[in-house]
Amino acid sequence: MTRDPSQSTGSAGVPLPSTADQMATEHPDLWAAFQSLGEQASLAGTLDARTRRLVHLALAIASESQGATHSHVRRALSEGLTPEELEHVALLAITTLGWARAMKGLNWVRDITRLR
Repeated sequence: MTRDPSQSTGSAGVPLPSTADQMATEHPDLWAAFQSLGEQASLAGTLDARTRRLVHLALAIASESQGATHSHVRRALSEGLTPEELEHVALLAITTLGWARAMKGLNWVRDITRLR
């Protein structure tokens, strides 16, 4: 499988971060398999697309992954979710993850939502 070198977007047409774009360029078959796994996981259950995006954001915050948080915020915004909804996900983390980790997640969400 070959990847179009001019293609630099992921799902929903959102530009890929440089590391992901480099991986997709250098290992297109691996990248395609990874993308397919994500699509299959999405189709494996009954949650709608909006709910899945919010869950992905919550998991990214909980795993303390700044890159994944940024990615899911960008995709959520491109899919029509509001900054307020995304910030609410971070606030919900307070009682589960603790104040400091939730605020870290909120800051990562705002890294993207406050650019708008």
